[in-house]
Amino acid sequence: MKIAIVTDAWAPQVNGVVTTLVDLIGRLASIGHEVVLVEPSAFRRVHCPGYREIELAWLPGAKVRRLLDVAQADAIHVATEGPLGAAARRYCIQEGLPFTTAFHSRFPDFLSAAFGVPARWGYAALRRFHAPSAGVMVPSSGTIEILASHGFDRLRRWSHGIDLDLFQPREGASLNLPRPVFLFVGRISPEKNLEAFLRLDLPGSKVVCGGGPLLARLRKAYPAVRWIGPTPRHQLIEFYRAADSFVYPSRTDTFGLVMLEALACGTPVAAFPVPGPLDVVGDSDGGVLDADLRDAALRSLEVPRSRARARALAFDWNLVCRQFVSYLAPIRRWKSEPGTATCRSASVGIAGGFPDNGTSASSKNRWRAQDIVSKAHL
Repeated sequence: MKIAIVTDAWAPQVNGVVTTLVDLIGRLASIGHEVVLVEPSAFRRVHCPGYREIELAWLPGAKVRRLLDVAQADAIHVATEGPLGAAARRYCIQEGLPFTTAFHSRFPDFLSAAFGVPARWGYAALRRFHAPSAGVMVPSSGTIEILASHGFDRLRRWSHGIDLDLFQPREGASLNLPRPVFLFVGRISPEKNLEAFLRLDLPGSKVVCGGGPLLARLRKAYPAVRWIGPTPRHQLIEFYRAADSFVYPSRTDTFGLVMLEALACGTPVAAFPVPGPLDVVGDSDGGVLDADLRDAALRSLEVPRSRARARALAFDWNLVCRQFVSYLAPIRRWKSEPGTATCRSASVGIAGGFPDNGTSASSKNRWRAQDIVSKAHL
Protein backbone atom coordinates (compact mmCIF):
# COMPACT_ATOMS: atom_id res chain seq x y z
CA MET A 1 0.00 0.00 0.00
CA LYS A 2 1.21 3.51 -0.76
CA ILE A 3 0.53 5.69 2.29
CA ALA A 4 0.83 9.49 2.33
CA ILE A 5 1.61 10.84 5.79
CA VAL A 6 1.36 14.59 6.29
CA THR A 7 2.96 16.06 9.41
CA ASP A 8 3.92 19.47 10.76
CA ALA A 9 6.19 17.78 13.31
CA TRP A 10 9.46 16.47 11.91
CA ALA A 11 13.23 16.64 12.38
CA PRO A 12 15.05 18.63 13.58
CA GLN A 13 12.24 18.88 16.13
CA VAL A 14 12.77 16.48 19.03
CA ASN A 15 9.55 15.27 20.61
CA GLY A 16 7.38 12.21 21.03
CA VAL A 17 5.34 12.89 17.89
CA VAL A 18 8.44 12.97 15.68
CA THR A 19 9.90 9.88 17.33
CA THR A 20 6.66 7.97 16.91
CA LEU A 21 6.37 8.91 13.24
CA VAL A 22 10.00 8.05 12.49
CA ASP A 23 9.56 4.62 14.06
CA LEU A 24 6.19 4.08 12.38
CA ILE A 25 7.48 4.98 8.91
CA GLY A 26 10.47 2.71 9.38
CA ARG A 27 8.23 -0.22 10.32
CA LEU A 28 5.84 0.44 7.45
CA ALA A 29 8.74 0.41 4.99
CA SER A 30 10.20 -2.76 6.50
CA ILE A 31 6.98 -4.71 5.88
CA GLY A 32 6.64 -3.55 2.29
CA HIS A 33 4.47 -0.42 2.40
CA GLU A 34 5.47 2.64 0.39
CA VAL A 35 5.41 5.91 2.32
CA VAL A 36 5.11 9.40 0.87
CA LEU A 37 6.08 11.87 3.58
CA VAL A 38 5.03 15.53 3.44
CA GLU A 39 6.83 17.53 6.14
CA PRO A 40 7.95 21.14 6.69
CA SER A 41 11.48 21.13 5.25
CA ALA A 42 10.24 21.40 1.65
CA PHE A 43 8.25 24.59 2.37
CA ARG A 44 8.85 28.20 3.25
CA ARG A 45 8.69 28.28 7.05
CA VAL A 46 8.04 30.64 9.97
CA HIS A 47 8.77 30.24 13.66
CA CYS A 48 5.94 28.99 15.83
CA PRO A 49 4.92 31.73 18.31
CA GLY A 50 6.31 30.87 21.73
CA TYR A 51 8.39 27.95 20.36
CA ARG A 52 10.99 29.45 18.04
CA GLU A 53 12.73 26.10 17.60
CA ILE A 54 9.60 24.79 15.89
CA GLU A 55 9.15 25.94 12.29
CA LEU A 56 5.78 25.78 10.54
CA ALA A 57 5.08 25.76 6.81
CA TRP A 58 3.87 29.11 5.49
CA LEU A 59 0.86 29.03 3.09
CA PRO A 60 1.53 25.45 1.97
CA GLY A 61 -1.83 24.72 0.32
CA ALA A 62 -0.83 24.76 -3.37
CA LYS A 63 2.31 22.68 -2.87
CA VAL A 64 0.54 20.15 -0.65
CA ARG A 65 -2.10 19.73 -3.36
CA ARG A 66 0.59 19.19 -5.98
CA LEU A 67 2.45 16.65 -3.86
CA LEU A 68 -0.68 14.65 -3.08
CA ASP A 69 -1.84 14.80 -6.70
CA VAL A 70 1.49 13.34 -7.81
CA ALA A 71 1.57 10.75 -5.04
CA GLN A 72 -1.85 9.22 -5.79
CA ALA A 73 -1.61 7.33 -2.52
CA ASP A 74 -3.83 4.46 -1.49
CA ALA A 75 -4.45 6.16 1.85
CA ILE A 76 -3.81 9.62 3.33
CA HIS A 77 -3.06 10.13 7.01
CA VAL A 78 -2.98 13.63 8.53
CA ALA A 79 -0.76 13.32 11.59
CA THR A 80 -0.96 16.89 12.96
CA GLU A 81 -3.34 19.85 13.06
CA GLY A 82 -0.85 22.50 11.86
CA PRO A 83 -0.64 24.29 8.49
CA LEU A 84 0.38 21.17 6.53
CA GLY A 85 -2.27 19.06 8.21
CA ALA A 86 -4.91 21.71 7.53
CA ALA A 87 -3.87 21.93 3.86
CA ALA A 88 -4.05 18.15 3.43
CA ARG A 89 -7.43 18.05 5.18
CA ARG A 90 -8.77 20.75 2.85
CA TYR A 91 -7.41 18.91 -0.19
CA CYS A 92 -9.11 15.65 0.79
CA ILE A 93 -12.43 17.35 1.44
CA GLN A 94 -12.33 19.21 -1.88
CA GLU A 95 -11.42 16.04 -3.77
CA GLY A 96 -13.92 13.87 -1.93
CA LEU A 97 -11.17 11.58 -0.61
CA PRO A 98 -11.34 9.74 2.73
CA PHE A 99 -8.51 10.33 5.19
CA THR A 100 -7.55 9.60 8.76
CA THR A 101 -6.13 11.89 11.43
CA ALA A 102 -4.26 11.55 14.71
CA PHE A 103 -4.59 13.36 18.03
CA HIS A 104 -1.17 13.62 19.69
CA SER A 105 -1.26 16.71 21.93
CA ARG A 106 -3.79 18.27 24.29
CA PHE A 107 -3.14 21.82 23.09
CA PRO A 108 -6.39 23.19 24.60
CA ASP A 109 -5.22 22.19 28.07
CA PHE A 110 -1.76 23.70 27.45
CA LEU A 111 -3.31 27.01 26.36
CA SER A 112 -5.71 27.00 29.27
CA ALA A 113 -2.91 26.49 31.79
CA ALA A 114 -0.56 29.02 30.17
CA PHE A 115 -2.93 31.79 29.10
CA GLY A 116 -6.28 31.11 30.74
CA VAL A 117 -8.03 30.37 27.43
CA PRO A 118 -11.04 28.15 28.17
CA ALA A 119 -10.11 24.60 27.17
CA ARG A 120 -13.57 24.02 25.67
CA TRP A 121 -12.81 26.63 23.00
CA GLY A 122 -9.72 24.78 21.88
CA TYR A 123 -11.47 21.41 21.93
CA ALA A 124 -14.31 22.85 19.86
CA ALA A 125 -11.83 24.02 17.21
CA LEU A 126 -10.05 20.66 17.17
CA ARG A 127 -13.38 18.81 17.02
CA ARG A 128 -14.19 20.71 13.82
CA PHE A 129 -10.74 19.88 12.43
CA HIS A 130 -11.15 16.14 13.02
CA ALA A 131 -14.88 15.91 12.22
CA PRO A 132 -14.41 14.89 8.52
CA SER A 133 -11.84 12.22 9.43
CA ALA A 134 -12.72 8.59 8.79
CA GLY A 135 -10.95 7.76 12.04
CA VAL A 136 -9.11 9.74 14.70
CA MET A 137 -6.17 7.75 16.08
CA VAL A 138 -5.61 8.46 19.79
CA PRO A 139 -2.75 6.95 21.81
CA SER A 140 -4.45 6.47 25.18
CA SER A 141 -7.83 5.40 26.50
CA GLY A 142 -7.86 8.31 28.95
CA THR A 143 -7.47 10.80 26.12
CA ILE A 144 -10.24 9.05 24.20
CA GLU A 145 -12.55 9.63 27.16
CA ILE A 146 -11.59 13.32 27.25
CA LEU A 147 -12.21 13.74 23.52
CA ALA A 148 -15.49 11.85 23.67
CA SER A 149 -16.67 14.19 26.43
CA HIS A 150 -16.03 17.09 24.02
CA GLY A 151 -18.08 15.51 21.24
CA PHE A 152 -15.36 13.90 19.08
CA ASP A 153 -16.49 11.00 16.89
CA ARG A 154 -14.85 7.95 15.26
CA LEU A 155 -12.09 7.71 17.88
CA ARG A 156 -9.65 4.82 17.42
CA ARG A 157 -7.36 3.60 20.20
CA TRP A 158 -3.88 3.45 18.66
CA SER A 159 -1.07 2.85 21.12
CA HIS A 160 2.61 3.48 20.46
CA GLY A 161 5.44 0.99 20.28
CA ILE A 162 9.06 0.81 21.33
CA ASP A 163 12.16 -0.55 19.61
CA LEU A 164 12.99 -3.27 22.11
CA ASP A 165 16.25 -4.09 20.34
CA LEU A 166 17.49 -0.51 20.65
CA PHE A 167 16.22 0.20 24.16
CA GLN A 168 17.63 -2.53 26.39
CA PRO A 169 18.94 -2.67 29.96
CA ARG A 170 22.67 -2.93 30.64
CA GLU A 171 24.16 -4.03 33.93
CA GLY A 172 26.51 -1.61 35.64
CA ALA A 173 25.44 1.56 33.80
CA SER A 174 26.41 4.64 35.80
CA LEU A 175 26.47 8.44 35.49
CA ASN A 176 29.01 8.79 38.34
CA LEU A 177 26.51 10.80 40.38
CA PRO A 178 25.28 10.26 43.93
CA ARG A 179 22.54 7.64 43.95
CA PRO A 180 19.68 7.24 43.65
CA VAL A 181 19.47 9.02 40.29
CA PHE A 182 16.05 10.43 39.36
CA LEU A 183 15.77 11.20 35.64
CA PHE A 184 13.44 13.26 33.44
CA VAL A 185 13.65 13.30 29.64
CA GLY A 186 11.50 15.60 27.50
CA ARG A 187 10.83 19.12 26.32
CA ILE A 188 11.54 21.81 28.89
CA SER A 189 8.23 23.54 28.30
CA PRO A 190 5.17 24.54 30.36
CA GLU A 191 3.01 21.54 29.47
CA LYS A 192 5.53 19.12 31.01
CA ASN A 193 4.88 20.46 34.53
CA LEU A 194 8.59 19.93 35.19
CA GLU A 195 8.75 21.99 38.39
CA ALA A 196 6.54 19.41 40.09
CA PHE A 197 9.61 17.16 39.83
CA LEU A 198 12.28 19.80 40.41
CA ARG A 199 10.69 20.94 43.68
CA LEU A 200 10.62 17.44 45.19
CA ASP A 201 12.80 16.76 48.22
CA LEU A 202 14.56 13.61 47.04
CA PRO A 203 17.85 11.94 48.00
CA GLY A 204 20.67 11.45 45.53
CA SER A 205 20.66 13.30 42.19
CA LYS A 206 18.20 14.77 39.71
CA VAL A 207 19.08 14.68 36.01
CA VAL A 208 17.14 16.43 33.22
CA CYS A 209 17.71 15.78 29.50
CA GLY A 210 16.04 17.99 26.91
CA GLY A 211 15.70 21.49 25.56
CA GLY A 212 12.90 23.98 25.30
CA PRO A 213 11.72 27.52 26.08
CA LEU A 214 11.97 27.13 29.88
CA LEU A 215 15.46 25.62 29.97
CA ALA A 216 17.39 28.81 30.80
CA ARG A 217 15.01 29.91 33.55
CA LEU A 218 14.74 26.52 35.23
CA ARG A 219 18.47 25.86 35.00
CA LYS A 220 19.07 29.11 36.88
CA ALA A 221 16.33 28.41 39.44
CA TYR A 222 17.49 24.84 40.19
CA PRO A 223 21.30 24.83 40.03
CA ALA A 224 21.60 21.56 41.99
CA VAL A 225 19.95 19.67 39.11
CA ARG A 226 22.24 18.11 36.50
CA TRP A 227 21.04 19.76 33.27
CA ILE A 228 22.16 17.82 30.19
CA GLY A 229 20.33 19.83 27.51
CA PRO A 230 19.14 18.45 24.15
CA THR A 231 20.40 14.89 23.81
CA PRO A 232 20.40 12.61 20.73
CA ARG A 233 18.17 9.61 21.11
CA HIS A 234 20.97 7.06 20.92
CA GLN A 235 22.72 8.82 23.82
CA LEU A 236 19.56 8.98 25.90
CA ILE A 237 19.68 5.21 26.22
CA GLU A 238 22.71 5.47 28.52
CA PHE A 239 20.87 7.91 30.79
CA TYR A 240 17.84 5.64 30.94
CA ARG A 241 20.03 2.66 31.80
CA ALA A 242 21.93 4.48 34.52
CA ALA A 243 18.92 6.07 36.25
CA ASP A 244 17.27 4.46 39.27
CA SER A 245 13.87 6.07 38.63
CA PHE A 246 12.27 7.92 35.73
CA VAL A 247 10.01 10.69 37.07
CA TYR A 248 7.34 11.97 34.69
CA PRO A 249 5.43 14.98 36.10
CA SER A 250 3.23 15.84 33.10
CA ARG A 251 -0.52 15.81 33.67
CA THR A 252 -1.58 16.62 30.10
CA ASP A 253 0.40 14.45 27.65
CA THR A 254 -1.62 12.00 25.59
CA PHE A 255 0.88 9.17 25.97
CA GLY A 256 4.45 9.91 27.09
CA LEU A 257 6.74 7.85 24.88
CA VAL A 258 9.77 8.60 27.07
CA MET A 259 8.20 6.57 29.87
CA LEU A 260 8.10 3.58 27.56
CA GLU A 261 11.73 4.12 26.57
CA ALA A 262 12.73 4.18 30.25
CA LEU A 263 10.79 1.01 31.01
CA ALA A 264 12.42 -0.77 28.07
CA CYS A 265 15.81 0.06 29.58
CA GLY A 266 14.70 -1.41 32.89
CA THR A 267 14.10 1.88 34.70
CA PRO A 268 10.89 2.07 36.80
CA VAL A 269 8.57 5.02 36.21
CA ALA A 270 7.05 7.37 38.80
CA ALA A 271 4.16 9.53 37.61
CA PHE A 272 0.74 10.93 38.39
CA PRO A 273 -2.27 8.62 37.79
CA VAL A 274 -3.50 10.53 34.72
CA PRO A 275 -4.04 9.69 31.01
CA GLY A 276 -0.72 8.71 29.52
CA PRO A 277 0.89 7.13 32.59
CA LEU A 278 -2.30 5.16 33.15
CA ASP A 279 -1.80 3.61 29.70
CA VAL A 280 1.97 3.20 29.77
CA VAL A 281 2.36 2.00 33.36
CA GLY A 282 -1.26 1.17 34.18
CA ASP A 283 -1.75 -1.32 36.98
CA SER A 284 1.48 -3.14 36.16
CA ASP A 285 4.29 -3.51 38.68
CA GLY A 286 6.76 -1.77 36.35
CA GLY A 287 6.31 1.60 38.02
CA VAL A 288 4.37 3.59 40.60
CA LEU A 289 1.51 6.03 39.97
CA ASP A 290 0.45 8.27 42.84
CA ALA A 291 -1.04 11.72 43.36
CA ASP A 292 1.94 12.26 45.68
CA LEU A 293 4.78 12.36 43.14
CA ARG A 294 7.49 12.25 45.80
CA ASP A 295 6.00 9.11 47.29
CA ALA A 296 5.76 7.58 43.81
CA ALA A 297 9.42 8.41 43.11
CA LEU A 298 10.65 6.88 46.36
CA ARG A 299 8.51 3.76 46.02
CA SER A 300 9.66 3.27 42.43
CA LEU A 301 13.17 2.61 43.78
CA GLU A 302 11.84 -0.68 45.13
CA VAL A 303 10.57 -1.88 41.72
CA PRO A 304 12.80 -4.59 40.21
CA ARG A 305 14.29 -3.48 36.92
CA SER A 306 13.17 -6.74 35.37
CA ARG A 307 9.54 -5.80 36.04
CA ALA A 308 10.00 -2.45 34.31
CA ARG A 309 11.42 -4.20 31.25
CA ALA A 310 8.59 -6.75 31.30
CA ARG A 311 6.02 -3.96 31.08
CA ALA A 312 7.71 -2.52 27.98
CA LEU A 313 7.47 -5.89 26.24
CA ALA A 314 3.70 -5.39 25.98
CA PHE A 315 4.21 -2.54 23.47
CA ASP A 316 5.14 -4.48 20.34
CA TRP A 317 5.75 -2.22 17.32
CA ASN A 318 4.66 -4.94 14.91
CA LEU A 319 1.20 -4.99 16.48
CA VAL A 320 1.07 -1.20 16.60
CA CYS A 321 2.01 -0.96 12.92
CA ARG A 322 -0.62 -3.49 11.82
CA GLN A 323 -3.22 -1.63 13.86
CA PHE A 324 -2.30 1.66 12.16
CA VAL A 325 -2.73 0.14 8.71
CA SER A 326 -6.07 -1.40 9.68
CA TYR A 327 -7.42 2.03 10.66
CA LEU A 328 -6.50 3.73 7.37
CA ALA A 329 -9.29 4.70 4.97
CA PRO A 330 -8.49 3.22 1.52
CA ILE A 331 -8.84 5.49 -1.49
CA ARG A 332 -10.57 3.36 -4.12
CA ARG A 333 -10.48 5.67 -7.14
CA TRP A 334 -8.27 8.45 -8.49
CA LYS A 335 -8.85 10.75 -11.44
CA SER A 336 -6.41 9.95 -14.23
CA GLU A 337 -7.73 12.40 -16.82
CA PRO A 338 -10.59 14.91 -16.83
CA GLY A 339 -13.85 12.97 -16.87
CA THR A 340 -12.30 9.56 -16.23
CA ALA A 341 -11.33 7.55 -13.18
CA THR A 342 -9.23 4.48 -12.60
CA CYS A 343 -8.97 2.04 -9.72
CA ARG A 344 -5.65 1.92 -7.89
CA SER A 345 -4.24 -1.31 -6.56
CA ALA A 346 -2.05 -1.38 -3.48
CA SER A 347 1.66 -1.09 -4.23
CA VAL A 348 4.32 -3.02 -2.38
CA GLY A 349 7.97 -2.09 -2.05
CA ILE A 350 10.49 0.05 -0.23
CA ALA A 351 9.36 3.66 0.01
CA GLY A 352 10.83 5.99 -2.56
CA GLY A 353 11.75 8.25 0.35
CA PHE A 354 14.00 5.61 1.91
CA PRO A 355 17.39 4.38 0.67
CA ASP A 356 17.03 1.26 -1.44
CA ASN A 357 20.61 0.56 -2.54
CA GLY A 358 19.44 -2.58 -4.31
CA THR A 359 18.33 -4.26 -1.09
CA SER A 360 15.99 -7.21 -1.27
CA ALA A 361 12.70 -7.58 0.55
CA SER A 362 14.36 -9.86 3.09
CA SER A 363 16.70 -7.06 4.15
CA LYS A 364 14.08 -4.33 4.57
CA ASN A 365 13.88 -4.77 8.31
CA ARG A 366 17.44 -3.44 8.51
CA TRP A 367 16.11 0.01 7.61
CA ARG A 368 16.99 2.60 10.23
CA ALA A 369 15.18 5.81 11.12
CA GLN A 370 18.15 8.07 10.47
CA ASP A 371 18.15 7.02 6.81
CA ILE A 372 14.95 8.95 6.04
CA VAL A 373 14.90 11.15 2.96
CA SER A 374 11.73 13.22 2.76
CA LYS A 375 9.39 12.52 -0.14
CA ALA A 376 8.18 16.10 0.19
CA HIS A 377 11.07 17.15 -2.07
CA LEU A 378 9.34 15.69 -5.14
